[in-house]
Amino acid sequence: MFGRYGKIGLSVLLGIGIFLFWYIGYPHALSYQEQYQLFLWTGDYFWERVRLPGGLADWLGEFIVQFFYVEWLGALLLAVLFVVIQRLTARLLPPSCYLLSLLPVAFLWWLMGDINVLVSFPVSVALSLALACIRLPRSFSWIDVAIVPLAYWLIGPAVWLYVLLRVLQLGWKHLWSAGWLLSVLLAAYHWVLPQWPLQQVMTGLSYYRIPLMYPQLSGYEKETYELIRLDYLVRNERWDEVVKRAREITVRTPFWSNCVNLALAEKRLLADNMFDFYQSGEDALIMSRTRDLTSMLPSAEAFWRLGLVNSAQRYMFDTQESILNGRKSGRCTKRIAECMIVNGHYAPARKQLGLLKKSLFYRNWAEEAETLLGDETTINAHPVYGKLRKLRYKDDFLYNYEEIDKMFGLLFINNPENKMALDYLMGELLLKGNIQSFQQYMGWVQQYGGYRQMPLGYQDAMRCIQMQGNVPGSPYAGYVQRMMREGVRSEE
Repeated sequence: MFGRYGKIGLSVLLGIGIFLFWYIGYPHALSYQEQYQLFLWTGDYFWERVRLPGGLADWLGEFIVQFFYVEWLGALLLAVLFVVIQRLTARLLPPSCYLLSLLPVAFLWWLMGDINVLVSFPVSVALSLALACIRLPRSFSWIDVAIVPLAYWLIGPAVWLYVLLRVLQLGWKHLWSAGWLLSVLLAAYHWVLPQWPLQQVMTGLSYYRIPLMYPQLSGYEKETYELIRLDYLVRNERWDEVVKRAREITVRTPFWSNCVNLALAEKRLLADNMFDFYQSGEDALIMSRTRDLTSMLPSAEAFWRLGLVNSAQRYMFDTQESILNGRKSGRCTKRIAECMIVNGHYAPARKQLGLLKKSLFYRNWAEEAETLLGDETTINAHPVYGKLRKLRYKDDFLYNYEEIDKMFGLLFINNPENKMALDYLMGELLLKGNIQSFQQYMGWVQQYGGYRQMPLGYQDAMRCIQMQGNVPGSPYAGYVQRMMREGVRSEE
């Protein structure tokens, strides 16, 4: 059905399709994978991976993922990986069944719709297929006594695929290799890996980001990927695109509200347009501390830009510690180092920069940042770090999320040039329905806000206050009514 050039052409089309899918459709998914690891070019890092079963596949997967920092390069490497899997599958099939070689690729492509499936899994599949392509004479079937344990240690439980293919190649008499592999797994658990759950030893230590969990077979879930996209846009400071996406798609979560409000604040549109968009409640500007690997990122970014540097560092540190497979995060490590530089904590900053210097794409930034350590004049003149040193609140105080509006107020009093802190203060008062304080601080808006006229959002809120919420079509009135309805439902 397919000649030589037809097969090559099909593989090329497959590679192009996969490249375009990731580069144009899902670059934010690549960024998501990259930000939850920090690949280091050191022997210790390599040994730390290969000392566990599946370690070579894990190391190779992280090696590939580091290039996701450059989206087109990450998409290209994924395309190459998937084409390799397709071509290896084709080698194991009869020529007449060439189209069936697309099935493993389609399955893996769909499986990676779960954001916690790691690239080490398709890498392990490719390694198992490559091993099966080494066709040994039937008389050499005994060699699997040595190959199976070694392959398990390098590839992980995906070596079951190799064993299955060997049975198909050599016949049912080779079923002993399946029993041998099971014995290897149990022996490894008993003698080498007793600290790991048996379930994880059997299914892989490094294929899925969350231990003892399995892929959620729901494909590319729209709302999840929309939140990942917004975080990706925030990370790259593409504020216009955040606002544009928010006008097209609403995801009713605090994470979504945090991202959108930060973008509005960066464009000085928060006072005018905040309630034109969905607001999740009192946590719509800044979320409380939540121990997972995603939720606090937009809040940490907001803290950083507001000048609450310690809070930004704490949120980023908690996010990094919440990565359940124990990896470091390049994104978090970089921001933690920046917070330490702004605060003048140079010794721990040097330690963080030392890690980043061993990476590929963070190295240049880390080397430049290291030259700033101890150089107060240069840091104070820096367009970002110098500004934050002026904005940050320098006296100690107790952190209380329930009174975060007061923190915004203190930040503004500390430096009246911090207009973002003023916008967040007024926005938080409206979110909480603290009308008395909102009216009290309107004088600050007039004196320090830098607006030629009263922001439209504040005008709308004042009308709602005066008319006791009876303002048809009012964005703020709509928010208050929704909060009242949801409050009644929660009480019931």
